[in-house]
Amino acid sequence: MLNFHLKGRIHMNYQLFTYLIYAVAAIGLTGMLARTLFNNGTVFLSEVFDDPAMARAVNRMLVVGFYMLNLGYGFLLFRAGAEETDLVATENLVQRLGTLLISLGVIHFVNMFVFWRIKRSTDNAKFVPAVPTVLVPPPPAPNTQTWA
Repeated sequence: MLNFHLKGRIHMNYQLFTYLIYAVAAIGLTGMLARTLFNNGTVFLSEVFDDPAMARAVNRMLVVGFYMLNLGYGFLLFRAGAEETDLVATENLVQRLGTLLISLGVIHFVNMFVFWRIKRSTDNAKFVPAVPTVLVPPPPAPNTQTWA
């Protein structure tokens, strides 16, 4: 993977360099988005759950799941071929990072939709319509007398 030059300088081939840049970008982008979701998710989840400790615990579990899903997908996504030039390696890197960002965005909006549904269902549960307290008597029984 490393090519040594006669003067003692180390030259990395394009594939290794592309892997390094992609790994740093994928981890950095995922971390930045996870931190943002964690900070803002605490406020949202505290409204969904009455217990603040439960809201914090759920938020932490969601962030761990977010890291596992996105980093796992991000590293599975990237399989570089044997690029011959730096231009091909750069194009491959940009394409993979773009795909990763779109995937992160889709997963983010799916999470937001799920949270919105949870919030909506808890709001609807709080506003249960009142049951009428007045009992309506049943209609009178039909006259069953027979005339002889």
